[in-house]
Amino acid sequence: MATTTIQVSRETRDHLAELAKERGLSIGQLVEALAAEHPTAAQRAERFAADREVVRRVIGVGISDEEFDQAPDVRGNIYKIAADKARDHPRRQRRQP
Repeated sequence: MATTTIQVSRETRDHLAELAKERGLSIGQLVEALAAEHPTAAQRAERFAADREVVRRVIGVGISDEEFDQAPDVRGNIYKIAADKARDHPRRQRRQP
């Protein structure tokens, strides 16, 4: 694999070196891991399209991209419900004096 040099400030280099050391990685491995965790817009769009195709295949219904765009945000709604339940859970309620 070909490598390249990235120029950063000395402070950033030292920070990356410390982070890498804590994880048992080289700076190059750390940068590669960080890049893998943050896909580009094109990579996210590709994944999104692939996910839609999986949904179409699994449910066996031809759903257009426009219909997907108009559908409710199921994951967002689940997170909201979970957050509401966690906030309202009796153990999280403050005791009244």
